[in-house]
Amino acid sequence: MEIQQLHPEHLTDADREQIRALFRQLNPKLTPQNPAAVLDHPHPPTLLVCREQGRILGMATLCTYTVLSGCKAWVEDVVVDTEARGKGIARRLMEHLIEVARAAGAREILLYTGHHRLPAHRLYAGLGFLEKDSKLMRLPLQD
Repeated sequence: MEIQQLHPEHLTDADREQIRALFRQLNPKLTPQNPAAVLDHPHPPTLLVCREQGRILGMATLCTYTVLSGCKAWVEDVVVDTEARGKGIARRLMEHLIEVARAAGAREILLYTGHHRLPAHRLYAGLGFLEKDSKLMRLPLQD
């Protein structure tokens, strides 16, 4: 297994389809953005995938941003294919994202995880993430 950062110029049609399929496992109600367009943004996120024999088994995204309180990072879209879970793929992806955030000078990494995702909670706690005493608020601007 290999952890790899994706870049828009190296994305294949097979990569795009595998990313869409993984994203559907994470949230079947949402339509994912085109990975090439996301990565071609002026301030692109870091999109990591875990590959084995060319097949993408998992992915995770990290966005960094700077506000008055300093540089922060936000983790999104962490998902491992149902057939590949339990092999440490999510941990490896997260460890790489943590290093990317450190290298970017982030003061902290934030993430949101659903209340029902107990294995994810254990993973994040095992990596040193602490539950924040706050409330996530959401204002939908589009359907």
